[in-house]
Amino acid sequence: MSEKIEKYDFKKGLLHEFEIIDLSELYQNNFEQTTSPHRLEFYQVLWFKKGTSKHWVDFNALDIEPNTLLFLNKNSVQRFDKKGYPKGKAILFTDNFFCKTKTDTAYLKSSILFNDLFSIPKFKVENESLNLQKTLNLILAEFEQPKDDYQADILRNHLKNFLLHSERERKNKDFVEIKKDNKLHLVMQFRELLESNFIQHKNVTFYCEEMHITPKKLNSATTNVLEKPPKSIIIERILLEAKRMLVHTVKNTKEISFLLGFEEPTNFIKFFRKHLKTTPLSFREQFNKE
Repeated sequence: MSEKIEKYDFKKGLLHEFEIIDLSELYQNNFEQTTSPHRLEFYQVLWFKKGTSKHWVDFNALDIEPNTLLFLNKNSVQRFDKKGYPKGKAILFTDNFFCKTKTDTAYLKSSILFNDLFSIPKFKVENESLNLQKTLNLILAEFEQPKDDYQADILRNHLKNFLLHSERERKNKDFVEIKKDNKLHLVMQFRELLESNFIQHKNVTFYCEEMHITPKKLNSATTNVLEKPPKSIIIERILLEAKRMLVHTVKNTKEISFLLGFEEPTNFIKFFRKHLKTTPLSFREQFNKE
């Protein structure tokens, strides 16, 4: 394993704020960890150059073909296929690495690569997409250079260009972009608030007060953009976090219920069963069998 790959440790996570690693080496040297549900607290770009397989992201099974690009938001729970040996590259980076200005932060929060409201961003790279490969080559070449005062800025610029080229490529793949209007702005603002507050605040009223809008206006925005009311979105976010904890930790139901802000474990179990028609423990057991 190269010196660069050794800087990534599954137990400790990302040891530096930016890494680019070989997928096959990561897979072979961390087989048990990569093929088990794991949660990584940074952004990931996975370029599967060769091989076909499945890749699980937040309980969605994705078909991976040669030359597939996959973009994962931080904190997603993923699992590699035990039957496939992917070949390609993984780009890993943190908020601290990328976001040096407010513009950088706004870009990450709005990019269709990490904030798709309807699906997990994935597309197949065509042979003529030379800009992506050229930019990846620039990243690789700079990453292998001795570290100096310029390297982080150069890597950041190359990474931004890679993401911009990826956005252009994805929009050319029959991607239907949502009209950017006030309703979409409210939905994105609501989702951002929800991400930071869903454990402590499960009532729509809190978010309306924080956004200085009426429940009717928020409901109009979410139903127009996502075809669901804000209460359903809150419930879905709590359930996603519950499922993530159940599959990537060994915490028991009582511990998870308190971590999710439920006063009693029985309340959490009833909530989980009501919306998913199964118990937390049954969900964990079933997922581990798959």
